[in-house]
Amino acid sequence: MAIQWYPGHMTQARKKAEETMEFTDVVIEVLDARVPMASHNPMIDEMRLFRQRPQLKILNKTDLADPAVTQAWLNYYNKQPNVKAVAISCKKPGDAARIPKFCAALAPHRDSPIKPLRMMIMGIPNVGKSTFMNALLNRRVAKVGDEPAVTKSQQRFELSPLMSITDTPGMMWPKIQYKSDGFMLAASHAIGRNAVIDEDVAIFLADNLLKRYPALLAIRYKVDVSGMDGIDLLEAIAKRRSYKLKAGEWDMEKTAVTFLTEYRAGTIGRISLETPASRQEMMDATKKVPAEAATEEDTDKEISEE
Repeated sequence: MAIQWYPGHMTQARKKAEETMEFTDVVIEVLDARVPMASHNPMIDEMRLFRQRPQLKILNKTDLADPAVTQAWLNYYNKQPNVKAVAISCKKPGDAARIPKFCAALAPHRDSPIKPLRMMIMGIPNVGKSTFMNALLNRRVAKVGDEPAVTKSQQRFELSPLMSITDTPGMMWPKIQYKSDGFMLAASHAIGRNAVIDEDVAIFLADNLLKRYPALLAIRYKVDVSGMDGIDLLEAIAKRRSYKLKAGEWDMEKTAVTFLTEYRAGTIGRISLETPASRQEMMDATKKVPAEAATEEDTDKEISEE
């Protein structure tokens, strides 16, 4: 089952963002470095391109992501017009302080008290926007929480007479197009738990990591992962840690929550769930399936062009 999550307050957040965009010079989008494209809200591009605003993409949580994959994403984004991408960890002192200079380079005409640089920070829930704001301003101005969608309203701050920044609530889009995106977002804790089943998300994550990082799993959980699928791995973890229910069955729910928690905390290792290449493969495969189905059924139904 596909995962969808679009709390009611996000409709208002979108309308307010559209209004603020008119008076913004540079759009800062914070992404989760482990899932950069899955954590990208396509509505942000729609708004900024309509207003013809340059964009700084921040790949946050790089301390949790695979360094080589993060570099591949930086190369990918930095080839795009009017876009600059940087990788940071908001937990590292000084990383956030580098951001205003990147924004200033994207809008060099906004460099005086008469024309101060106006930045707007956007992103989906739980990618680290609030942590970034607190680090940038060197004081606690945004509420930080373990659950997504903590920030509910916009806030504007003066960084200096030459620049200001507007913080916006985490904003999802109405329908997640790709099923795997929903699972990657849920695994990375960008979607509220009331919209997901932890065991399903853990199985998806386990399958992904068995394909990409089997050695890290073998080291962390001290099991031979060869030939395993996601369910096999979770069962092996339950047995290894003696997670049992009173009836004697393995406690798969507890195992799933533990597995997801350890991925999110970086305990398993530095992991990225998608690469530019894997993203393209997923999109190509998704487009191919309905096209083949229509051919087999010999229908006249139109298929959108690739």
